[in-house]
Amino acid sequence: METLNGLFKDLVVQALQIYRSFGKITEYNVYQQGVPEILPLLDKMSDTLLLPGSGIGGFEHLEDAYTKAASGKSCLLLLEHYSNLDLPIFSYLLRKEGKRGTAIADALVAIAGMKLNEESPAVAAFTAAFTRIVIYPSRSLMGLDAVKDRDEIIRSNSINRKAMKSMLDIKTKGKLILVFPSGTRYRPWDLSTKRGVREIDSYIKSFDYMCPVAINGEVLHVRQGYMMDDFVSRDVVRMTAGPVLSCTDFREKVRSEAADAEDKKQATADALMRILDDMHRALEPEREKVLLAGKSITEPR
Repeated sequence: METLNGLFKDLVVQALQIYRSFGKITEYNVYQQGVPEILPLLDKMSDTLLLPGSGIGGFEHLEDAYTKAASGKSCLLLLEHYSNLDLPIFSYLLRKEGKRGTAIADALVAIAGMKLNEESPAVAAFTAAFTRIVIYPSRSLMGLDAVKDRDEIIRSNSINRKAMKSMLDIKTKGKLILVFPSGTRYRPWDLSTKRGVREIDSYIKSFDYMCPVAINGEVLHVRQGYMMDDFVSRDVVRMTAGPVLSCTDFREKVRSEAADAEDKKQATADALMRILDDMHRALEPEREKVLLAGKSITEPR
């Protein structure tokens, strides 16, 4: 199987020629405006890898979320997370829906872990296509020593405080805040990566509405090591939105049902991930029908 870096080497070079701002994240650059000139390069990747039958399901729910956001309400889009192409493909498929889909794609602001900006110039260049708020993920803090890593812990706190302020500043200005509640890509060899991070409770608490989005199909396969060395394959990818939910109602219901839980924040994250998992399982037969109709998964040509 080919790697992302191998199959799309020419696109990587073009992206690096456009974006030269690779560097360390600080509290002063957590809000990063997307670079639209990079988007066509990611679209070429999506166009190469997506098989016919790929598309958006539940588009009316995304329209509902967008309408609420345009009216001044704060709205979360909560997506499953399998690869670093999840956001590029979501944007690409939205824009395939026409003007309304393009408006939704333009309203997206993703919450992104700083590793996407700091691991390599190539990863940072493709990440730069999208407007995002960069955070210091809680998973990255695991294993740090309060004494030896004091400076890094201080840095993480300052980054996340500024990120939260940036999010609060824009969340009622017609934006759809996109969050991956697992906090990382799913790795089959590490089942903990499928679990929602407890911090998602704080997001839900501070927003008016939330819309879950399941992802069925996979064109980029996570490997241990460098992100650009993930394997690629062609596949039918369906991204399906569920009904828009009141954040307050959802959170209160979960807390009521988990009254005896020791960690109610984790209970909220777990309940959300169950919704996404149920959606994923229910939608997989639809994707399988497309594959059985003759559009099988093959390696890129």
